[in-house]
Amino acid sequence: MAALTLEMAEKAVKAAQAKARDQGTPMTVTVVDEAGRLVLSARGDGAGFFTPETSRGKAVAAAAFRRPTKEMVRLRDSSPAFWSNISNVLHGEALPSIGGVPVLSGGKVIGAVGCGGGSGEQDHLCAEAGAAAIANG
Repeated sequence: MAALTLEMAEKAVKAAQAKARDQGTPMTVTVVDEAGRLVLSARGDGAGFFTPETSRGKAVAAAAFRRPTKEMVRLRDSSPAFWSNISNVLHGEALPSIGGVPVLSGGKVIGAVGCGGGSGEQDHLCAEAGAAAIANG
């Protein structure tokens, strides 16, 4: 299994920021490894002051639960007590809010990209672009 490197994270940040520019929204992009450890975070010009924390929480959630956070939001309907409280239980380290996407290599999660600054859907699209930049090499 490949390790997520700084060079890979830089590609992800560039791709996600490019997608954010295309959408006309400021964006913070955070990349974590498979254990949720920070690899790189970049706050885009004009992004909100709390977006580094929310983008990291989304990335950590995507890495920890091995799925896009967009799916976690949908799961709230089936297990609202769990999904609504996970951020509190984990002291804000993981945020199951739209905008985090795992990075896969050889079918294994090697990290995740989290984005914050736009709408949930904009954040998700930017995170997807970042994850794809790593996965597609």
